[in-house]
Amino acid sequence: MSDEDTVGNSGDAADEIQQAEDVAFVDEQIAKLEGLLHGSGSANTPTGLLPDGAQVTLRLADGGVTTMRVISDVAEIPESPEAGQEDETLSADSPLGLALAGHQPGDTVSYETPQGPQRVQLLSVKLPPQQ
Repeated sequence: MSDEDTVGNSGDAADEIQQAEDVAFVDEQIAKLEGLLHGSGSANTPTGLLPDGAQVTLRLADGGVTTMRVISDVAEIPESPEAGQEDETLSADSPLGLALAGHQPGDTVSYETPQGPQRVQLLSVKLPPQQ
């Protein structure tokens, strides 16, 4: 392999990374705007998203209860205290994350999934410490 091939491959990879970052940024901006348009914004979440690190407890349609930690960047999934296990996470810009933004404990929230509409009851929200 010549140096010219290596430089070309590195340049292509860099272009692909930049394009992926650009697409992710645009997707994030679209999610924020959709959240604002759908009225999911609140005084505590000016961007229309749940804050990174918030913890939500939900009652699922089957009656089960789950607690999830909100993340804004999927690459930063936190690890749980038990070695090798990850916390249950919820992307802030996912359909459920967007639907929950602006709601209070006790609210029943509907959101769309590929399997059709779903409903959950928001049992509690624990906001992350202010920094």
